[in-house]
Amino acid sequence: MVGELLKSLDGLALAELVRKKEVQPKELVEAAIELAEAVNPEINAVIHKRYDKALKDAENPGLKGTFAGVPMLLKDITQEIEGEPLTSGSRALQNYRSGKDSEYVRRLRKLGTVFIGQTNVPEFALMGVTEPELYGPTRNPWNTGHTPGGSSGGSAAAVAAGIVPIAGANDGGGSIRIPAAYCGLFGLKPTRGRVPVGPNLGRHWQGASVDHVLTRTVRDSAAVLDELVGVEKGAAFYTPEFKGSYLAESKNPLSKPQRIAYSVKSPLGTDVHPDCVEAVMNTVSLLKEMGYHVEEMDAPVDGKKIANSYFTLYFGEVAASIASLEEVLGRKAGFNDVEPTTWVLNLLGKATSAGEFVLAMREWDKAAYAMEIFHEKYDFYLTPTTAFPPAKIGELEPGSAEKWLMKIAGRTNAGSLLKKAGIVDQIAEKSLMRTPFTQLANLTGQPAMSAPLHLTKDGLPSGVQFVAARGREDMLFRLAGQLEQSSLWIDLKRSPYLA
Repeated sequence: MVGELLKSLDGLALAELVRKKEVQPKELVEAAIELAEAVNPEINAVIHKRYDKALKDAENPGLKGTFAGVPMLLKDITQEIEGEPLTSGSRALQNYRSGKDSEYVRRLRKLGTVFIGQTNVPEFALMGVTEPELYGPTRNPWNTGHTPGGSSGGSAAAVAAGIVPIAGANDGGGSIRIPAAYCGLFGLKPTRGRVPVGPNLGRHWQGASVDHVLTRTVRDSAAVLDELVGVEKGAAFYTPEFKGSYLAESKNPLSKPQRIAYSVKSPLGTDVHPDCVEAVMNTVSLLKEMGYHVEEMDAPVDGKKIANSYFTLYFGEVAASIASLEEVLGRKAGFNDVEPTTWVLNLLGKATSAGEFVLAMREWDKAAYAMEIFHEKYDFYLTPTTAFPPAKIGELEPGSAEKWLMKIAGRTNAGSLLKKAGIVDQIAEKSLMRTPFTQLANLTGQPAMSAPLHLTKDGLPSGVQFVAARGREDMLFRLAGQLEQSSLWIDLKRSPYLA
């Protein structure tokens, strides 16, 4: 009985049942644990369990907050729980234990959520699929032969399979929106600086990465963000305070007319799958019926420059992550401590100069300015969330020749040679060919959401992305609340695990 409630209701509805004493927090947690144990062997979403502690937390008489008693999962990177593992999907961190709660986790505790465990991620959250060597691949509940995306793939799979209604996620290049698109969920990446990143850091990925959640409903996402926002000591970025309630905004339709620009062209000039194009065009038709002014218009940025500046950050951050492993390992990290792809990215980071890094940051600023001007005319920018439906498990693994090359490069520290050979452009295009639309909002700091508005001909979810001006999550929630009532919004009961 309680298990069916957990699969069919969102977090706010479950919390309401707790407030009315129609269900006890411990019953919800027990049901979540039971569901996790039943489905996790098939989807491999939960990789750290804290069941006993969660059951004790659920019996705390002082449990209160908007989501009091609602079970939740956290992502196995940055979302630290004191005393619990945080491996970031890497064997180098298998024995690491968090010294304190992160600020993100502290604020979630005030919501009354009960953490039952942590979810699978690709090593250091670097990939758009969740297939780390340490834990193995997470599988998509809609079709277990396919990926749920990444890097928040474990969280997305857990929510889509009904284990919990809300799961922690973060997004440095699409890692909330891509899994949301692939799993039929709602996923919003907040404005840079909106959500806390401390206490040990003032920024993640130079501000490109932001924490939030993956949810089944718009209102759960809005209600969580209401509690996460607020000034944080030591934060590198500050977003002007939103005085209202995001939850209230999600119930408040937008005034008309709004202007929406859309594009189905990959910013890299690569292919876009017909299903992903169809998702946008169906949405365009719906928006026009709703009274919005919609016109085709590309974003005023150079997609290839954006991709290359993103990868300059990517390489530099990986190199910094590898260097910081020394504190945990008590020695310098080596080739065998991480996956071959991660080590090669580290070498490319070491071969990247400080000057190149600064020039990349300047491209971000140029793009941010261009998009500010763009949004003076258009309220939203609409694209596919991804250029292709979910890949099959293992489909994007490096081939045997690539693995051989990475092994040779890794053992010879040939980062400079790889750069001279043009490997950077090749990595950028290959890595982003399937997901070229999401990185822009990370670099400009804008809020963006993926809405579940399409099922492919193979019955797999395909998301549609909306980007708004910086600080305008309220606009996104208002639009999402309207779209959620439309016939295009995916009914999660069509998912095999929630049927």
